[in-house]
Amino acid sequence: MWNTTAATKILGIDYPILQGPFGGGLSTVELTTAVSKWGGLGGFGAYTLTPAEIYQVHQQICSNTDKPYNLNLWVSDTDSIGTVDDALFEGVKEAYRPYFEQLGLEMPPKPSFKSHFENQLQAVLDIKPKVFSFMFGLLSEAIVEECHRKGMVLIGTATSVDEAVALEHVGVDLIVASGFEAGGHRPSFLEKAEHSLVGTFALVQLIREKVKIPVIAAGGIVNGRSMASALILGADAVQIGTAFLACDESGATRVHRDFLFSASAKYTDLTRSYTGRLGRGGRTTISQYGIRNPDNTLPFPLQSAFMADLRKAALAQRREDLVFFWSGQIAPLLKFREAKLLMNSLIEETQAILQGA
Repeated sequence: MWNTTAATKILGIDYPILQGPFGGGLSTVELTTAVSKWGGLGGFGAYTLTPAEIYQVHQQICSNTDKPYNLNLWVSDTDSIGTVDDALFEGVKEAYRPYFEQLGLEMPPKPSFKSHFENQLQAVLDIKPKVFSFMFGLLSEAIVEECHRKGMVLIGTATSVDEAVALEHVGVDLIVASGFEAGGHRPSFLEKAEHSLVGTFALVQLIREKVKIPVIAAGGIVNGRSMASALILGADAVQIGTAFLACDESGATRVHRDFLFSASAKYTDLTRSYTGRLGRGGRTTISQYGIRNPDNTLPFPLQSAFMADLRKAALAQRREDLVFFWSGQIAPLLKFREAKLLMNSLIEETQAILQGA
């Protein structure tokens, strides 16, 4: 059967379809459980959650389905210890002042941040989700062994062949090959994200030649044609982000979901302007400024905190031209606003193509 792969066997799912684990409030219990119930693997991005919130989300998902789901964390959740020096902050503040003034906002104070990953990781070890995925780095071999002892399947994310080899070396069970077409952050960890911009289908084939564990294709996959193509090229499953983000069950705002179906969605940028880490979303004047001035941002997540009030005000004032809506390059091909319709279409179209082939 076309839908039985090494990945589906390891994950205990019916179809080789993973829903991308969105961060920043974009994941929901409703979407995660729905995808798992329909035979895929729902995903929940927890990198902004406290340990108590992780426990709560896990309980809610498990009360809605006994199917496996994927809980995701960021190994590296900050690029700055504490805060930054005054000179850098003042430079960034002056650079972005015109955008704040357009919305009638005061300039924000200098932000600070403390990593939460160790506490989050302990929560994951306590609740023992069936599938635990991570981005932006490597787990230690000792942690990998402990996760396996607790019965968890581990998924690492790679944006290059070298990252995939490193993930296999520490003992993960599957690797997400994240191509540069994908929306959201580029989860690179061995080199700068700007140096790890390989397309999905090339990356899948390159990684497939260098590792023995199953590979999951992510980026630019929106329908059965792209899913079937990924499987033919050697992927054992696909991870789909933008198409699920566009569904009503996601945590995206209505204006965000409407943007994904608009003509403007054909324009996306990779920029550090909104968070401090390179990420793909809809083109704005601010994203274009960030491309022209890549070093004039605060480290992640200080830039996110700095830009938070601007984003809220832009949404409230309907200045969508200043809001960075996460989006992959494939958004112009979106068709479905309901997750069930999307799942059905992916399964039926992929089956028709592969059985016909």
